[in-house]
Order: sequence, then structure tokens, then C-alpha cells
Amino acid sequence: MKGKMFIYYDEDGDFLEIGIEGHGDGYFRDIGKGISERIDEKTGMVVGIAILNFRERSKSPEDIEIQLPLKIELSH
Repeated sequence: MKGKMFIYYDEDGDFLEIGIEGHGDGYFRDIGKGISERIDEKTGMVVGIAILNFRERSKSPEDIEIQLPLKIELSH
């Protein structure tokens, strides 16, 4: 799957979404414990992930660090 990765974080809602740009209509499917996968409506492929209470889950509530390069494998 090709496309640019995007990362969106809503601090007020403590909601993190990581996905691939360029996918149109889709929906979230709950996979448990506040984590959902984003499904492309046309292809049925997983094109992202969303995590509720992300900062609360991180080791340090002040800093969130992501090691680059980042490799994410999304599967169904």
C-alpha cells in the first residue's frame, strides 16, 4: 500500500490516529480496549489505527517519542 502517512493527535480528547493519506470514505472498527482500525470502505483494507487515551497509556505523560523510521504493519 502506498501513500503518505499522517499522524493526528487531539490533546483535549487524548486521541491519536495514524493512517495513510489518500483514502476516501471509511469507518473505524473496534478491536478492543479503546483501539480501533480504520477500514477503507472501497477496498476493505486497514488504512490506519486510532487509540483512545493515548497519553494515559504512554510511559511518560509529558513526552511522547516515536522512533524513526517507523514501520507499521497493518493486517486484518
